[in-house]
Amino acid sequence: SRFQAAEMQVQVLEVTPAEGQKPGTSGLRKKTKVFMNDMYLHKFVQSMFNAMPDVKGQTIALGGDGRFFNSEAAQIILKIAAAFGISKVVVGKDALMSTPAMSAVIRRRNLFGGIIMTASHNPAGEDEDWGIKFNCANGGPAPESLTNEFFKQSQQIDKICMAEFNDVNLSEICATAVIPGFEVEVVDPVEDYSQVLSTCFDFDSIRDLLQNPKFRIRFDALHAVSGPYAKLILEGMLGAPEGSVVNFEPKPDFAGGHPDPNLVYAKDLVDRLKSDGTICFGAASDGDGDRNMILGPNGLFVTPCDSLACIALHHKRFGSVINFSVFPKLII
Repeated sequence: SRFQAAEMQVQVLEVTPAEGQKPGTSGLRKKTKVFMNDMYLHKFVQSMFNAMPDVKGQTIALGGDGRFFNSEAAQIILKIAAAFGISKVVVGKDALMSTPAMSAVIRRRNLFGGIIMTASHNPAGEDEDWGIKFNCANGGPAPESLTNEFFKQSQQIDKICMAEFNDVNLSEICATAVIPGFEVEVVDPVEDYSQVLSTCFDFDSIRDLLQNPKFRIRFDALHAVSGPYAKLILEGMLGAPEGSVVNFEPKPDFAGGHPDPNLVYAKDLVDRLKSDGTICFGAASDGDGDRNMILGPNGLFVTPCDSLACIALHHKRFGSVINFSVFPKLII
């Protein structure tokens, strides 16, 4: 059925609950074809909004890791959001937004929260994995109390409401009043993310380090979402030599790879550092950019907890802005 609400045409679809829509600690993950069929995605998105009635009239963010089905899913989410009464959605260009960037966008713009389309390090493609999760106003993942409510709503859902409008162009950075009362703003999330980073780290000292010819780096984005961020920030803003960032173009299937930053799936990076003794620092990140692997000279593996400990130590020593000027003394 259809009805008109405040100059908005809304399509109402009667449905029955789907099985298995209980999110885990990192959202809801299934095979891509599960989300693509039987309105499985529609049901979960509607259930999320039903669990958060106070999202009406608010602004949320939307983006993902670039995997297969994200573009189509983004349009579905926008139409359900509009029908639910959300006033504005801030979308990453081409529906891309890493999980750390989502946190930055939410906090920097004081948004209600954000939806991230990702299955993290899992392979992507029609026969592979897809996922969706919600981050709250503090930029962090939804607590269990909220995801339990998502599941509760999914067990009693009986209809989906979708606003009727043409698909929104998500490839052009601009704000569009799609229909009265609903706006979509396409942004470059790298800008928000880099601004937040610049308040946490001393970009000047990092720039000095990366421009030191004795300190070469290699960052492998594994054809996932962190590629555009690394390319702009490391090479563009901080002056690392061109070619320091590789595999930086996101692919719907991650170029057939497995974006899990470890010694197995980032073997090319490990082998390169072992064979090229002039590279002092290597790094890779996962599908949505919230986990990393750090390598030292000759492929020395630095565990994630150790790299975090180094950041914490320097934060304690140098204050709120972390200074990296000591690094050349330690490494070169």
